[in-house]
Amino acid sequence: MAKFLLLMHYGPTANCDVPIDQWPPRDFAEHIRFQQALGRELTENGELVDGQGLASPELAKTVTHTGSGAPVITDGPFPESKEMLAGYWVVDTTPERALEIAAKASAAPGPGGVPLGQPIEVRELMSAPTPPDL
Repeated sequence: MAKFLLLMHYGPTANCDVPIDQWPPRDFAEHIRFQQALGRELTENGELVDGQGLASPELAKTVTHTGSGAPVITDGPFPESKEMLAGYWVVDTTPERALEIAAKASAAPGPGGVPLGQPIEVRELMSAPTPPDL
């Protein structure tokens, strides 16, 4: 068992090029119910460590600091495309199961109940390295 970060990317796909805030209310509600059901399934299986939706990129800030002077804080990131990081799950499971969960999340319903086919990035979480003795 290991921990995996599943990053939910949202943007136009072959099945849907309509931003989620423009979906019919019923389709939006079905999508949210799907996400909640997936969260319950992962919780019941003992696999869910955490999962959250993220605010839109317009509310994000990027901080850069070189170690001296004041940090630089800018609005964004503002991607060149219409894609955004919409949310994440942290799951504690096998690599194979992490991929199964990602596939299920990718097929979340969109407008008309059609599976979105959104990309879900799967990344194993690493433990902090032990620094060498000096």
